[in-house]
Amino acid sequence: MDLIRLVLIQVEEGQAPEEISKFSEEQILYHCALTIEAGLVEGDVIHGHDGQVAGAVMLKLTWAGHDFLDAARSEGIWNKAKEKIASVGGAWTLDLLKAVLFQEAKSKLGLSLDA
Repeated sequence: MDLIRLVLIQVEEGQAPEEISKFSEEQILYHCALTIEAGLVEGDVIHGHDGQVAGAVMLKLTWAGHDFLDAARSEGIWNKAKEKIASVGGAWTLDLLKAVLFQEAKSKLGLSLDA
């Protein structure tokens, strides 16, 4: 999920964040494809003859991509959400992570969690 967040930052800013360099090209391409398939980014995935991701054309963040990135932008909220999920041994589904991120953002803003 850290790489998904970095890919979204890259699409938004138009340049790769420094932290993305710790991942392999294959990992980055695969996660680019995931962001497109999840509807976070508009773009196209290019598959090679073996069916593996050979490339990705990422055009822009979708509304859902902006929402996710806005909730995940703060290092504090991001880390707290990851810790919360890890503490219960939870699975890292995108929907669960989004829900926890939005809950943490609401809490930080002092908003009712029911709102």
